Parts: sequence; C-alpha cells; structure tokens
Amino acid sequence: MKNNITLITTLALSLFISSCSVFKDEEYKNVSYFQNLDHTGFHEEKINNYIPFKIQPGDILGINVISPSNQEAASVFNTSTNRVIGANPDAINPVYGFKVDADGNVQLPLVGNMKVAGITTDQVAKELTNSLLTYLKSPTVNVRVLNFKISVLGDVLRPNVYNIQNERITINEAISMAGDLNITANRNNALLIREEDGKRMYYNIDLTKKLLFNSPYYYLHNNDVIYIDPGETKYDSVSRNYKRATLGLTALSIAAIVLSAFIVYHH
Repeated sequence: MKNNITLITTLALSLFISSCSVFKDEEYKNVSYFQNLDHTGFHEEKINNYIPFKIQPGDILGINVISPSNQEAASVFNTSTNRVIGANPDAINPVYGFKVDADGNVQLPLVGNMKVAGITTDQVAKELTNSLLTYLKSPTVNVRVLNFKISVLGDVLRPNVYNIQNERITINEAISMAGDLNITANRNNALLIREEDGKRMYYNIDLTKKLLFNSPYYYLHNNDVIYIDPGETKYDSVSRNYKRATLGLTALSIAAIVLSAFIVYHH
C-alpha cells in the first residue's frame, strides 16, 4: 500500500510539474516578438519598404529660412513669427506654423499659394528654395511637420497620443514609447488605423513574426492609430489571479489525491 501511495504522489507531482512547464512554454510563445527571427550569428538585409512621409491636408508646416545677406527678409518665414490662422490668440502655448488647407495648399509670404499635399517636406524645401531665389540670395530652407503625432491605445502600459519630432518612426518605436505591450496583450493581431487620401484604412499586423520588418505598414504616418487587442486572459478579473488560481487548483488536486490515498491506506 505504501508503494501505491508513493506511486500516486509521484504521478501527481509529475502532472503538476508538467502542467507548469507547458504553461510556461505557451506563455513564452505568446509574448515573444519576432519568433521566427534567427538570433544566431550576424544577418543583414536591405531596407526596401521605407516610403518617405508625404504631406496631407491639416498638417502644420514649420519653415525656417536662412539667407546670410538678407536675414531680415528671410525671417518672415520662420515658424516662431507665424501663428497658425484660426489658432486661439489667448492660448498659453500659441500654435505657430503654416497650415495645409483642405485643397492641399499653403499660403506663404512672398511666394503666395503653394501646393504641398502629396509631396515630402524635402520636396517642399527644394521648391520653396527655388521660388525664393527671386527675393533672397542663397537661401537655405528647412521644412518639417509640427503636428506629427501617433496614438497608441489598448493593452499597453501607457496608452496616449505621442508627438513625434522625427518624420521617420516605426511601429516598434511607437510601442516602446507606450511602455511596451502588457503581458496579457494579443501580439498576433495589432490593428493599425490610417487616414489617407480621404479614406480610413485598417491593417492587421502580427508582431510575433519577422515579416513585420518588411511590412509596408512598419513605418508610421501622421495621425496613425495603433490599437493593441487584449488577450483572452485579460477578460478575467485579474490575469495574475487567474494564473495563481490555476496553479492553486492543481496543487489542491494533488493534495486531495494524496489525502485520499492515506485514508484508503489507514482503513
């Protein structure tokens, strides 16, 4: 009988350890990024999916013009002296810059109406430089989008709207800014919402696959929204309690098996 009790206890403990191991393996599989990426040695691949950000209606352009021989005339472009039309004049942090209208145009000093939608900030800077040669000697023009922002929400540590200083940002960087995904997040089905050319588009992205790096949606655009869907365990009251309860029930089952074996032995 003692041998039977020992056998039952050993089997119960083996079941417990096995369940913990399977649970750990499944958990790791669900939370790991880029699972099919080879982590051994050195690998290199060409970046061929980056498309420079293009200006859209509603963007606010920050423009800085430098002309050594006539800086006073050039200063009429500089963002710090040009408040956005329609902005609140009593605002504590006034908005400056040149807003792109619904038709994709922007009104600029000296130059007048300029079509900018659908082209990059570098292209705007080049065209503006050529236009200013009539008024300024050897102008240097810099252009950037002042209201470039992305939103990250859902099952992340810090959901928020984030202002971006650089026009080149990836989905990985956006998630990092939000403090990374929570352990309960669904990494297989992130949702990217993008408004472009008067249309709203939805893209599903798998964060666990290396293919993400070559995705046409890896680089984000202005006003992109990233939504991270919570995993199934998120719907439990508290995921940690759920895990503890699962292990606790297994432990209770083992105790019940052992207790039953002792009762049988003593009778």
